[in-house]
Amino acid sequence: MPALIYIHGFNSSAGSHKAMLLRERMRLHGIENTLSVPQLPADPHESVRRLEQEITDLDCDTVSLMGSSLGGYYATWLAEKYSLRAVLINPAVYPYTLLNEYQGENTNPYTGEAFFIDESYIETLKSLDIASLSHPENFRVLLEKGDKVLNYREAADKFCQSHVKIFDGGSHEFVNFECQIDDMLVYCGYSI
Repeated sequence: MPALIYIHGFNSSAGSHKAMLLRERMRLHGIENTLSVPQLPADPHESVRRLEQEITDLDCDTVSLMGSSLGGYYATWLAEKYSLRAVLINPAVYPYTLLNEYQGENTNPYTGEAFFIDESYIETLKSLDIASLSHPENFRVLLEKGDKVLNYREAADKFCQSHVKIFDGGSHEFVNFECQIDDMLVYCGYSI
């Protein structure tokens, strides 16, 4: 049986709307016990360490990743490092540029975790950048043109050799998520 790790985005949580929808759909298919949704710390270095440990701890032949926004950025790095399949949902491509404007004190509204974004934080994100994909075939990328946080064209360009599906309208939340879950699960190796 495959295993799936869902990676939430910046200032989000393991209890995000998409994580809950995914968990519920997998429960309906009887495969919820193969889903892992770790609560990531704000620090990118700690987040990646936690995710690497999650991958290592899974006793499974097939591990796939699903990441949204900053979670998509982490999933890209992990998928390249471990040769895993990944579904990216409105992924951040250059989060180190976007999060520059958040430098200083921050608080995750869902967890209450206080954290500080400084140059070290930004440099850590830069160190995770994959300039050129060695396995573009391992990525399925879902984008919505209506995303006001991230420019969908950046991801469409970066993943142009991957399977990319672009939806009109939508938002950064990715409003088409629920109707895409089964296709994403099949891509991740599930027989549903």
